[in-house]
Amino acid sequence: MKPINKTQYIFVIDPMCSWCWGFHPVIERLRREYEGIYTFSLVVGGLRTKGAMLWDEPTKNKLKATWQQVADTTGQYFTDNLFKLDYFEYDTYPACKAVVAVRELWGDDASFEYLSKIQRAFYVDGLDITHLHSLVSFIEPDRQKDFTTFFESERAEVLLRHDFSKARSMGANAFPSVVKIDSDGHMMCKKGFQRFDEIIIDT
Repeated sequence: MKPINKTQYIFVIDPMCSWCWGFHPVIERLRREYEGIYTFSLVVGGLRTKGAMLWDEPTKNKLKATWQQVADTTGQYFTDNLFKLDYFEYDTYPACKAVVAVRELWGDDASFEYLSKIQRAFYVDGLDITHLHSLVSFIEPDRQKDFTTFFESERAEVLLRHDFSKARSMGANAFPSVVKIDSDGHMMCKKGFQRFDEIIIDT
C-alpha cells in the first residue's frame, strides 16, 4: 500500500473569479486522482467588494472579453445572462464568506462541493450569488438554519478576514493560485490558471 504523503495543496480562489471557474475541472481532477495521498483545502481571496466596480457598458464589455478568453482557454461554459442586467453589484464578499462558512461547519470536502454548486449557478445558470437568500438555497434544507446563523456571525467575518490575510501571506495575490506545502513545511506558490499537467506533483 502506498504511504500517505502529508503534502498539502491549498487552492486560493474566489467563487466569482472567472479564471477560478476555468480552473474548476483541474481542481476536481487533482482531488479525484490524488485522494488519500495529499490533502486539499480552499482559501478564499476576495476578488471584489461592494462598490469596487461600476456596472456600465465598458465594464460589461471587458468582462465579456475576459470570460470569452477563459472559455477559449479552458473549455468551460459561460452564460451571457449576467450582461443583460441593467444593474449588478459584483460583490464577491458574500460568496467568499459562504464558502468559509461551509468549510468551517462541515469540512473541506463539503466546501469544495459547495464551491462547485455556486460557481455553476453563477457562470452556467446566470444566477445572482451575491446575497444570503441565494447562497443558502444551495445548502441542504436541514442544514440551512445552521448555515445562516454561522454566516451572520462575527466568527464568520473573522475567519473570512483571516482567509484574505492568509492568501496574501502565502503570496497568492492572483486567482486562482495553488500553494503546495510539503511534509517538511516548505511552501511553493504557483499563481494563475494552470493546466493539470502544469501542476508538479511528486508522487
